[in-house]
Amino acid sequence: MLNKPTVMVRNLSKTYSVGKNGSERSIFQRSNRIRVEALKDVSFVTYTGESIGILGRNGSGKTTLLNLIAGNETASNGEILVSAQPTYLGVSAALQNHLSGAANVRLGLLAMQLSREEVLAKEEQVLEWAELQEASDRPLRTYSSGMRARLQFAISTAVKREILLVDEALSTGDSTFSAKARNRMNEFLEESGTVFIVSHAPGTIERYCKRSIWLHKGEIIADGRTRMVTKYYRQWAEREAKGNFRGAEIVIENMKLRYEPKNLILASEEKTVFGNTELKSSHSQ
Repeated sequence: MLNKPTVMVRNLSKTYSVGKNGSERSIFQRSNRIRVEALKDVSFVTYTGESIGILGRNGSGKTTLLNLIAGNETASNGEILVSAQPTYLGVSAALQNHLSGAANVRLGLLAMQLSREEVLAKEEQVLEWAELQEASDRPLRTYSSGMRARLQFAISTAVKREILLVDEALSTGDSTFSAKARNRMNEFLEESGTVFIVSHAPGTIERYCKRSIWLHKGEIIADGRTRMVTKYYRQWAEREAKGNFRGAEIVIENMKLRYEPKNLILASEEKTVFGNTELKSSHSQ
């Protein structure tokens, strides 16, 4: 049985106003700006012990959704309620090519808001788990793509959180390490965590998630068992790749017909209580 709700997203929308260069920061006047609807009326609830994949092509709103859940951005409309402050695995931006693997571990853990004492206690554990002890003094620029991915994953999962948001961070190289990474994620879920994994690759989602949400042009068009969702996602992607755009659009239309939007009722406009679990705004921290 799933224990308690961890994230509620209700009627969530996000609209950006961008200039001709695609940036929100622009010297162009308002009349020359373009409104981009990144998310449109998105609603769902997640529970402890769930691993949820967020699928969709580039530009479908996946990363925007994670940023909103993490509290890094403010929604244009709607609400996000969480049972604990989410952790967004974005340490890759902090990693530096000219620094050693060990230095990058320290930098990444500090970016996850660990104290210096906690960083010193975990540094060796991270390197050992990533199987990079012998390469710990080498600059990151000398690492293979697989070594870099292992390092990033090890840093990102060094501390277990109640709500974990992972954006395209599970490309862990060879099959042996992929199995090791999957076991680590399973251990996290067994301790009543909730994991969101964002990807446009159905294979990644299938390895880690039992439930998947398909975002298309900012809208949810599917929310259910991963095998069902990825089956139709692959069908759509194959038709797109072959230039069968009408066939691809038929898949989208059918998914929209199958999907039943969630109608979530709140106990109040500020918070809601499910059983003994209180969810709070992700921006309340």
